[in-house]
Amino acid sequence: MSDVNFDNFLSCAAGIENRKLPPVDQWNPEFCGDIDIRIARNGSWYHEGRPFLRPSLVRLLSSILKREGDDYFLVSPVEKMRIQVEDVPFIAVGMTQEEADGKQILYFRTLTDDLVRLDAEHPLRVQTDSLSGEPRPYIQVRGGMEARIHRPVFYELVERGREVIRQGVPYLIIESAGQQFDLGRL
Repeated sequence: MSDVNFDNFLSCAAGIENRKLPPVDQWNPEFCGDIDIRIARNGSWYHEGRPFLRPSLVRLLSSILKREGDDYFLVSPVEKMRIQVEDVPFIAVGMTQEEADGKQILYFRTLTDDLVRLDAEHPLRVQTDSLSGEPRPYIQVRGGMEARIHRPVFYELVERGREVIRQGVPYLIIESAGQQFDLGRL
């Protein structure tokens, strides 16, 4: 890891905390190096092996997170630092439903307080864990970044699902915003 001054980066990025989401897709600063920040599989953030204790700082940093290929970066208009992400950067920990024009719309809330609408732009996918065989559901959040749906939320989603038959095979689906999303074979 290169020696990047995290405090300088924070001072530059701090001014964006009050905005909804900064235009990180428009920021293309020079790569400054790797920084010892890691997002664990459970959604916890660590700096130099120590957990972040301020949720507001995690929310700030998550708002300036950018994905390029398989790498994740914290970016500001003038700096770009690579961080480590064990699975995906977000965890969906809550779900709510609303009705609009007679259609069900599901919204997911992440640990970093992002609110994501399940729709064509933010699809759901379910991957099977190669070791356990358990389903691992994900929803697209933004900029090619996903949130893994926390197991209790996935159970709630399954309870709302309905069975359909495709070529003689039963599947469980969920509908949101006029779209259908597969939850898996039954």
